Amino acid sequence: MPSLEIRDLFVALAATPDKPIVKGLNLTIRTGEVHAIMGPNGTGKSTLSKAIAGHPDYVITSGDVILEGKSIIAMEPDERARAGLFLAFQYPSEIPGVSIANFLRAAVQARLAEGEELDATAYYKHLYSKMDMLKIDRKFTSRSVNEGFSGGEKKRCEILQMAMLEPTFALMDETDSGLDIDALRIVAEGVEAMRGDKLGVLLITHYQRLLDYIVPDYVHVMYDGRIVKSGDKSLALELEAKGYDWVKQELAAV
Repeated sequence: MPSLEIRDLFVALAATPDKPIVKGLNLTIRTGEVHAIMGPNGTGKSTLSKAIAGHPDYVITSGDVILEGKSIIAMEPDERARAGLFLAFQYPSEIPGVSIANFLRAAVQARLAEGEELDATAYYKHLYSKMDMLKIDRKFTSRSVNEGFSGGEKKRCEILQMAMLEPTFALMDETDSGLDIDALRIVAEGVEAMRGDKLGVLLITHYQRLLDYIVPDYVHVMYDGRIVKSGDKSLALELEAKGYDWVKQELAAV
């Protein structure tokens, strides 16, 4: 079974490599599993996802990330994506003048072997089937990527990208950020529609509400750059009831 292994990982900002944000984190995710990471602001959750994906603002100073048995930390971000990683950003960028249909077509083409060309008819058939699955109006594809989009529309656009690219592992950084109840449900239903034994998900969130829709197999609490507590979905409910101060108190008592 394919796995994404994070081994004793230390991550810092590229500008300050001597000040680690992620501090010796270990985690293994297998396809078919959904892992949720929760924790207070500033504990390194988004840093972790961006470092795994190869964001240039972050540097891995120690440790390793193993995707299907192969280290990816020397790979460029596009190589990591082609190897099977997908990062859904907390704040997706706008790309004025580039339609969603053309953006996705270029992304899918980039995953093909050198010299292989994407068949336009097959591409649009595949695109429309994914849009129908996600309950997205087909007119959506003519809009520029994220330009003038609401928070919910931006997240739905990213879920469509994920559906088209069919990654092995998806890193979802605060997908619930900025979403109202209806948008949250629609986005979560899209993720659930893709859930299966060929996809592993790392879901970063502050709140239990997302986990009502995307029920995780495992919940991890991240504090001061490390995973300090792990459990099943009931751990998220406990955090919701007691808050993160409860985690601090437990750590202080050790």
